[in-house]
Amino acid sequence: MKVLVVGSGGREHVLVWKLKQSKKVKEIFCAPGNGGISQIATCLPLAADDVTGLLDFALKNKIDLTVVGPEAPLVAGIVDEFQKNNLAIFGPTKAAAQLEGSKVFAKEFMRRHVIPTADFKSFSDVQEAKTYLKHKTFPVVIKADGLAAGKGVVICRNVKEAHQALDDMMTAKIFQEAGAKVIVEDCLEGEEASILAISDGQKFVVLDSSQDHKRIFDDDQGPNTGGMGAYSPASVITKDLLTNISLNILAPTIQGMRQEGMPFQGVLYAGIMVTKEGPKVLEYNVRFGDPETQAVLPRLTTDLADICFAVSQGKLGLTHLEWDERPCVCIVMTSRGYPGVYDKGKAIKGLEEASRQKEVLVFHAGTQIQGADIVTAGGRVLGVTGFGENIAKAIQNAYNGVEKISFDGCFFRRDIAAKALKRQ
Repeated sequence: MKVLVVGSGGREHVLVWKLKQSKKVKEIFCAPGNGGISQIATCLPLAADDVTGLLDFALKNKIDLTVVGPEAPLVAGIVDEFQKNNLAIFGPTKAAAQLEGSKVFAKEFMRRHVIPTADFKSFSDVQEAKTYLKHKTFPVVIKADGLAAGKGVVICRNVKEAHQALDDMMTAKIFQEAGAKVIVEDCLEGEEASILAISDGQKFVVLDSSQDHKRIFDDDQGPNTGGMGAYSPASVITKDLLTNISLNILAPTIQGMRQEGMPFQGVLYAGIMVTKEGPKVLEYNVRFGDPETQAVLPRLTTDLADICFAVSQGKLGLTHLEWDERPCVCIVMTSRGYPGVYDKGKAIKGLEEASRQKEVLVFHAGTQIQGADIVTAGGRVLGVTGFGENIAKAIQNAYNGVEKISFDGCFFRRDIAAKALKRQ
């Protein structure tokens, strides 16, 4: 089987690494890939959102399966174009990808299908939104409707902060057209977790849980990022809670999308807040999470290529997922300045030494090869993943790997998975 993976981040490095383990996969391409991916697959000079270029390559090279990593090409309709040309592709159609592409669509969908989520109201006029705030109890959450690289969500503690968020999104357009519409919703209290399911449009299987760490600084302080680390399984998600989420959130979502003529194939990611009233949906994503994938997929022992191909054919059937019981922790190492303007081109040292550590994996996110060096090329640079017989050992192994790596201006949180330790 020839496989094409679309994307260039840490998530895509894990996907390539995992798919390469399949005995059925003979050759892997990645577009555009990164410095780490280039060591285990053939990287292509094609952007992830170059749907026409990717389609041409897949047709000319007789690609048997395409796996899409990031959200942008899914929202742009890459799956529809590949399906029109009878090419197997793993991911939702453009219509189904609205669950992530439009938060207004997602929230209204949840309302229609009685899926538990925070109360909300959507706006396309900044003054109407500000007037609505006069009647709200703070804190509130303001979300840009469209794709904003995981940064379009602002928790506002007072009117001043809320007005600033609205002005930034709707007037200054810091997220361009993604902020033309916004949602103002109640702020849910509780603990977050990420629940991913794989569906063929009819049936679905649930992956082991994980917990992301969105804020840049320890103790969940500072601005939101694309994710500073993750661990799996998430200690907050009990067996009973996962059953609740499957029955009351995942199943009605898959069923509702099918009923509305948009059968969902691919990865359905539900960002969950575990509240006193039970689990509620914060948001949907329509692809593997990043960095959750770096903590979840290393634990999966079932052939990922088989799963992705079965989904592309609408034949997931009675697939049963098998897991390595050891917990897994991923620490994200970032460039100086992230999540704002960040440095690039800094030589990375210690990668081989880190990879030689027992129970440590190093996944590249924002890297590229420059001469004899691998250098930084993004805000999130690396994801260092550690296994362990228990969560404490997994944390220790992951940070042991991090300590072997260095580059000018590198930064990482020092409390990834601390909540799991406290709960123990």
